[in-house]
Amino acid sequence: MAADPTTTSARGLFGRFWAWLPVQVDRRVIVAAWATLVVQIGIVGTGGLVRLTGSGLGCPTWPRCTEDSLVPTPEMGIHGIIEFGNRTLTFVLVVVAILMFLFVVRMRRERRDLFWLALLIGLYVPLQAVIGGITVLTNLNPYVVGLHYFASVALVALSAVLVARVYAAPGPRTLAVPRWFVIVTHVTSALVLVTVIVGILVTGSGPHAGDGGAARNGLNPELMQHVHSWPAYALVAATLVLVVGARRTPPTLRLRLWTGLLLAVEIAQIVVGLWQARAGLPIALVNIHMVLAVLLVAAMTAVVMHLKAPAGVVQEPSAYAGSVEPTSART
Repeated sequence: MAADPTTTSARGLFGRFWAWLPVQVDRRVIVAAWATLVVQIGIVGTGGLVRLTGSGLGCPTWPRCTEDSLVPTPEMGIHGIIEFGNRTLTFVLVVVAILMFLFVVRMRRERRDLFWLALLIGLYVPLQAVIGGITVLTNLNPYVVGLHYFASVALVALSAVLVARVYAAPGPRTLAVPRWFVIVTHVTSALVLVTVIVGILVTGSGPHAGDGGAARNGLNPELMQHVHSWPAYALVAATLVLVVGARRTPPTLRLRLWTGLLLAVEIAQIVVGLWQARAGLPIALVNIHMVLAVLLVAAMTAVVMHLKAPAGVVQEPSAYAGSVEPTSART
């Protein structure tokens, strides 16, 4: 029986596509990983624009824009366009996530870390979209809106891990820094988490509800601003310890760079935070503050991801950490 030419052609096309996919980390994989991080940070900026312009209910239902239309109608005006525009950006995230997954699928055995990270991010994106839909269906409940933002924080952290891992050598890794540095790093990470969560509560108590009829969480915004500053200043103090301590870590880890970047983001975040509070919370500054928060998470993730080096790499603790014992095998 003769083979179906259409089936044979399809198989040949699939075979060529499969052969084109990377079998090891190359420029395509690196670009896709960075694109993943960029779009996840970018969607925070556009989502903030929706909220800060009062367009959170520009499309009053979900997944359709109205009960009778998938897209905004002329009567909905600019708010409908802004809200629907942010929704359509979800498809950009989906496309990037699919490309990232395809670029690592052939190396799923050799680079299981990249495979599972890409898969997790790909599955998380539609979940984030559903949470966004729930925010609309709950009339922008401030706690659901906060959950929606926090879901983006998690996606940015996962994307930052992905970027770090595409540059890392495969295989087992061991700690390459003193134990005290690890402890301070994790304390700093906890302070980042607390600062972000309190910041979400501050926003939920303030004037930018996303719509004139949306409820606030009932917390005192002035008090919450002060509460928000406490973990923020503690975070800066802990980061300064990391910046100083990074000078005594192996240069190959580039912790001087990552801790310096973390401190720079924190300083920018504090400056913008104080500025926006004194200027009456203008939407441009609030949006910058929101984006800086996820940049803070990405920078903190970068620091955490550079505490280890490939197993078997010789470290000389006497050169970096005084009497601290080596954490990787000597050869």
